[in-house]
Amino acid sequence: MYKNKINYKLLNFLILMGLLYIIVTNIGTWYNILISLINICLPFIIAFIIAYALNPLVRKLVSKGVRKTLAVTIVVISITLIIIALLITTLPLFYNQLITFANNFGQVIEDVGDKFNINLGSLEDISGDYLNNIISSIGNIVKDGTIDIVGKTASIIGKTVIVFVVSIYFLAYMDNIRKTISNSLRSTKNKFYRYFKALDYELSNYLKGLGLFMLIQFFEYSIVFFIVGHPNWFLFGILASLTTVIPYFGGLITNLLALLTASVISPNLFVATLVICLIFPQLDGYLISPKVYGKTNNVNPLITIMMVSIGGTVGGVLGIVIALPIYIIISSSYRFFKNDIKKGVKKVKAELS
Repeated sequence: MYKNKINYKLLNFLILMGLLYIIVTNIGTWYNILISLINICLPFIIAFIIAYALNPLVRKLVSKGVRKTLAVTIVVISITLIIIALLITTLPLFYNQLITFANNFGQVIEDVGDKFNINLGSLEDISGDYLNNIISSIGNIVKDGTIDIVGKTASIIGKTVIVFVVSIYFLAYMDNIRKTISNSLRSTKNKFYRYFKALDYELSNYLKGLGLFMLIQFFEYSIVFFIVGHPNWFLFGILASLTTVIPYFGGLITNLLALLTASVISPNLFVATLVICLIFPQLDGYLISPKVYGKTNNVNPLITIMMVSIGGTVGGVLGIVIALPIYIIISSSYRFFKNDIKKGVKKVKAELS
């Protein structure tokens, strides 16, 4: 009677092993499919993140009695005008400093090659070509106000337009989107609603803190490099701000480039830059960053470095940028479902024993 009974546990285990075998043996195909899906969805993901970050501004205007449509229009036009004004006022300065940086960086490579008797000609050619391409592209915008709309540039412009339009749409309907998701989660299970609310809180704090910290980094390093007389003060201010999304390593890259370029200008500037690179990262790490982020998103430095390394290996630059937000999601999920996970582990142990 019991011999003919189907062992569903064994059957489920065999099906799971079969699926894992299919996934592992076709890992290259799945990876290519995943990359293609990411490339397709990336403009919409970026648009949603922009709308998600700007939505508090819209809600603040609405709370002051401004109509929703007008509030969205004010925020979009204000942000667009700020970006355009920044580009007009900063691009020429950025262009001139980039030329100076390229010359100084080329001199650094030559000095290193001569000092250690190493042929770095290929490295100098590669870095020179890369910097010259950037300078040429920015030069077209600064001098002629035009952009070469051929090849990749056309694709970038197209994606930028998509991001801009879709972000406006998301911003206009963000409250409706949040309400729909909230109602859907409440109708299924209240715990899932509380879970996504906790995720929303953690990610909102991260984005707010990141935006404020990037702004602080820009002014902080621009001012201190300007005070010591570094010719690339504005360039390194921008670089320090942008590389904030790469924890620890971003600041290291900025400081290393600042030291290298200062070394070919004068010993006094090198010493002053070295002092900045030794003092201000400590100030950022132990004083400014905790004040900006508070107790939320307090990630262990070793875990942060591991996540950045894994993100870079799996997804390149994009993987590095999203590594920390992904970890925040994972750690928040674990904290929220910790008791359920422990109960599940105990149940499995009881069944196996």
